[in-house]
Amino acid sequence: MIRIFALAALISVFALFGVTYFLTQGRNTNDLFAQCRAARVAGGSGQIGGPFTLVNQSGETVTSESLIDQPTLIYFGYTFCPDVCPLDSARNVEAVEILESKGMMVKPVFISIDPERDTPDVMAEFVKYQHARMVGLTGSLEQVKAASQAYRTYFKKQEPEVGEEDYYLVDHSTFTYLTFPEHGFAEFFRRDLTAEQLADRVACFVDAT
Repeated sequence: MIRIFALAALISVFALFGVTYFLTQGRNTNDLFAQCRAARVAGGSGQIGGPFTLVNQSGETVTSESLIDQPTLIYFGYTFCPDVCPLDSARNVEAVEILESKGMMVKPVFISIDPERDTPDVMAEFVKYQHARMVGLTGSLEQVKAASQAYRTYFKKQEPEVGEEDYYLVDHSTFTYLTFPEHGFAEFFRRDLTAEQLADRVACFVDAT
C-alpha cells in the first residue's frame, strides 16, 4: 500500500512538472515577438511573406530584399479603390507618423493589386499625396500575383459593365503586414484598429528587436 501511495505521489510530481513545462516552455519562448502577438497564423508566422520583385513609382525594379531594409508596413490595395483603400492607407500613414514622433522609423508600402491601371506614374501621383516616405509598387500581373501569394492575400477583378471597362472594382483582402529585414513577416493587422492602436502594436514589435 505504501508503495502505491509513493508511486501516486511520484506521478503527481511528474504531472506538476509537465504542466509547468507546458505553461512556460510549451509556449515558444524563442519567439522574439511573443509578448506582442495578437494574431495567430496557422502553421506559424513563417507561412506568410517571401521574396517578390516589383516596380516602384519611379519605374525602378525592386526586390523584397532591397525594399524591406527597415521595419515596413505593407498594404495591398489599388488607387482606384473608392473607399476602403484610402481609409486604410491614411490610417497606416498616421500610424507611421505617430511612430516617427517617438523616434521609430517605419516604412509605409502600398502594393497595387490593379497593375492594369496602376502604372508607375499613377503610383507616383498616389504616394505623393500619402506620405513622403511611402513606396508605391506595381508590376506585371504575374509579379503582383507572386507578391500577393507570398503574403497570402486575395484579390479578384470584378467584371465591368458594358461601356464601363475602365471603371471596374477589385475585391481584395485588407490586412496590413509588418515585416522586418532580419526577421521577415512579424504580424498582420486588421483594418478596425485606429492609427493610435496600430502605432502601439507596431511599437511593441520594434522595441522587441
